[in-house]
Amino acid sequence: MKTGGECHIFGDPDEARICTSHIERQNLTMRMQIRRLTRPTNAFSKTVANHRAAIALHFAWYNFCRKHQTIKTTPAVAAGITDHVWSLGELLSNG
Repeated sequence: MKTGGECHIFGDPDEARICTSHIERQNLTMRMQIRRLTRPTNAFSKTVANHRAAIALHFAWYNFCRKHQTIKTTPAVAAGITDHVWSLGELLSNG
């Protein structure tokens, strides 16, 4: 994240495990599941705020609601962030 010319780096990734195929797979997943990233003529974001909200909602759903085939649960449960798979209603509720 850049602010005022500064560059902040988060985390401590193992550089030996960095590979572009992971990024390309994530990009494909996003393009396939977020309509506004595929066809700008239909279903596009009119403001940057709407675009950011759509991307944030996708990642919240992807990590908390969607069971992944390889790990048989959500990434949030696998990482110990939550103890159960969230419903869409739970994700969208205010509290």
